[in-house]
Amino acid sequence: MTPFGLLDWSDLVFAGFLRDPSVNEAVASAAGAFAVLGAVAALVVLTVKGWWRPLWSGWLTSLDHKRIGIMYVVLGLVMFARAIAEASVMRAQQMAALGEPGFLSAEHFGQLFTTHGTIMIFFVAMPLLTGIINFVMPLQIGARDVTFPLVNAVSLALTAAGAALLMVSLVVGRFSTGGWSGYPPFTGAAFSPGEGVDYWIWAVTLSSLGSTLTGMNFAVTIYKERCPGMHLFRMPLFTWTALCTSILMIFAMAPLTVATLMLALDRYAGFHFFTAGSGGDMMNYANLFWLFGHPEVYILILPAFGVWSEVFSTFSGKTLYGYTSLVIATMCIAVLSFTVWLHHFFTMGQAASINAVFGVATMLIGVPTGVKVYDWLLTMVRGRIRFRVPLILGCYFLATFVIGGLTGVLLANPTVDYGTHNSLFLVAHFHNMLIPGLLFGMFAAIHFWFPKAFGFRLHEGLGVLSAFLWMGGFLCAFMPLYALGLMGGMRRMAQLPEGPFGPLLAVALLGALMIAAGFAVFVLQLWWSVRHRDRLAVPHGDPWDGRTLEWALPAPPPEWNFAVLPEVDRRDPFDAAKLAGIAYALPDRYEDIEMPANSAVAPALGAAAFAVAFGLVWHIWWLVAFGLAAALAAIVARSFVTETTRTIPAAHVRQVTEGWRSIARVATPCPRRAEATGANRGRARPQQ
Repeated sequence: MTPFGLLDWSDLVFAGFLRDPSVNEAVASAAGAFAVLGAVAALVVLTVKGWWRPLWSGWLTSLDHKRIGIMYVVLGLVMFARAIAEASVMRAQQMAALGEPGFLSAEHFGQLFTTHGTIMIFFVAMPLLTGIINFVMPLQIGARDVTFPLVNAVSLALTAAGAALLMVSLVVGRFSTGGWSGYPPFTGAAFSPGEGVDYWIWAVTLSSLGSTLTGMNFAVTIYKERCPGMHLFRMPLFTWTALCTSILMIFAMAPLTVATLMLALDRYAGFHFFTAGSGGDMMNYANLFWLFGHPEVYILILPAFGVWSEVFSTFSGKTLYGYTSLVIATMCIAVLSFTVWLHHFFTMGQAASINAVFGVATMLIGVPTGVKVYDWLLTMVRGRIRFRVPLILGCYFLATFVIGGLTGVLLANPTVDYGTHNSLFLVAHFHNMLIPGLLFGMFAAIHFWFPKAFGFRLHEGLGVLSAFLWMGGFLCAFMPLYALGLMGGMRRMAQLPEGPFGPLLAVALLGALMIAAGFAVFVLQLWWSVRHRDRLAVPHGDPWDGRTLEWALPAPPPEWNFAVLPEVDRRDPFDAAKLAGIAYALPDRYEDIEMPANSAVAPALGAAAFAVAFGLVWHIWWLVAFGLAAALAAIVARSFVTETTRTIPAAHVRQVTEGWRSIARVATPCPRRAEATGANRGRARPQQ
């Protein structure tokens, strides 16, 4: 074995094209080239612009929850670009392979559906929701930061290390073909030798560890950092969903971490946890994975439910209808999510009585979810509705999510599941829940809170165009899959038979391209809005006539969030303060504020984790030892740091606060009909 373990020049993706200049290898090489060129372009821009120092000191080493949240969202968007590209290539392959081999090999297609699923769950959905919670939740509860700022940064670093490992797999070696769930025995060393499954194991493990730390951090923050007067039933719905999501993260991520580590021991050390002939049982893996996997569905969807609650209330100009029932429904969903994991493998040989119990439990989850849908609809009844991008997406979500929920009730019946298991009907259902529910929820959140994060709105017209492309694209991409699944089309197939499949696959390909176009318009919207940020500026901080505490701050908020921690005596405290005419009153006194000092520990641990994972993938044992030693050194060095906080003088806090509020108090309030125009500078005219 060489000093580079199993790695040699032939493992570079470009070497495959030189050996076999086929379309299949050309696609792989093009993907690798995009990854390399993208990384080089980023390095060149940072160097030419002189942004290395501000990137390091202002972002990578920052412990400010708002900046960490923004970095999570950026990571999720970058990975989303890759996931969309892979989905489009997969649909194109299926369209080209009707009765013919198509342009991709079966192995390459297997890598694509594995990376697509893994990226969308662990490196798009999780970073987006974690980033939104990171930014918004401490502001909503009147806190200065999360309880453990350094742990927050370490969680981001571990997630970024896992994402980097996935991106490197585009260029060096091949990825797993075992799907995002990684079932053995196919993912064992006997059936999947080489580096592919190992890439999957360590990328997912790093993400899982980061999410576990995040869950503990968020839960403690919500329990311990709420401002005076904000008891649990005065918290905004988004914070309630963040709390339930955090608890799910704590308990659901552990089985996933255990499962991936046991699979690693099977592959690296010859253990037989999941080998049926050697005392193991692959069903142990299925149970462990789905003990994570179904709560994970609600880890993904509950924060989006919180976003929709904020959107429907704000853009209807009304208090959220049925607040208490929404809270109880959220808690019921969180508890029930741990009782339904077996419905993912009804076909794997359990007794009919066991399947029946889990089928009934699965159907029960529809009850609290239905409560939420009715409460959101009733929030809009007789409201003063403004159709901005978040609400457009929200109305679409209500219609399509109900369809997805109904198909979920069908699949909860084990007899129906037997006929549709592993078919494209299941793919349609899964995407029907997560794209309108989670993904559109996260983009609604980005549009909603972007002005708070950066001080200017996103261009409304481009946002509407992007939203309609996504909405139309979703219908075209996934509704045909219900029919294809009932016609016998199976998921993860690189080639489907000729006949009636062709027209529906063509519509699905069109839908994938529309979703890609929607994302391209979203990127254009970001670029245009940054270029014209002066005319879109909302420095007073309340562009949407918000109701909760985050809108009581300037845009963007100062590092310390609140000059004086607020005291609340009701829900929607900022809306009440605006109606009382005291929203921009000055504090009676100011005090020095302690904030966490920057730390290089998180990026150091992230780099060390990447080195360990890459070394384990390729059996480069000296790199593994170096990464572990570097991580230990970073932790030990941190223990010698005595100045872990820095003090912001009261005089500076006073200057910033009074400078902003003196301007906001005299600003002309913007009527809601003009909130999408240049008249909106962030001072809303309250609706009586």
